[in-house]
Amino acid sequence: MRTASSHHLRFLRAWLDSPLRVGAIAPSGKRLASLMTRDIGPACGPVLELGPGTGAFTQALLERGVQERDLTLVERGEDFIGHLHSRFPASRILRMDATQAPVEGLFAHQAFGAVISGVPLLSLGARRTTALLSWVFPCLKDGGAFYQFTYGFGCPVPACVLARLDLVAERIGFTVRNLPPATVYRIARRSSGTCC
Repeated sequence: MRTASSHHLRFLRAWLDSPLRVGAIAPSGKRLASLMTRDIGPACGPVLELGPGTGAFTQALLERGVQERDLTLVERGEDFIGHLHSRFPASRILRMDATQAPVEGLFAHQAFGAVISGVPLLSLGARRTTALLSWVFPCLKDGGAFYQFTYGFGCPVPACVLARLDLVAERIGFTVRNLPPATVYRIARRSSGTCC
């Protein structure tokens, strides 16, 4: 089992190589992982995680009872892929850029109950954020939600993007026990209930 300090070193090296892609200087802490996953359990069914990095949210999902085989992890960073394969061997791990639409049919036979995102939306801009959400929401079950954290002061999805895609954002928590402090948002279809 890897130590927390090795996760921090791996993350810091990745951030130094590409600060806009990684978006943080340290992996997410336990309190943020708990906030991000608090609404999700085995009843949700399959979960899609975008930008898992070293797997802090992935581990929190497992601790909430989500089966590893029900996890699909989408990671762009070459520095994290091998680590994720060794840490979560039963999950489906895809090396791809979450901001681009997946290959035709990649998720055609699977509807996710939730999406957990570690993608740094604030560095993407409205166009790329729209592109990401436009392919993610059709992959969600009715009542499914997209969970995103931010280090900013407001929702990381611009209001114009929410309106264009008929989505609504709800602030579900904030923690100072993270480096840096972070806020979590639940983003769902405007007419949607909750499936988890």
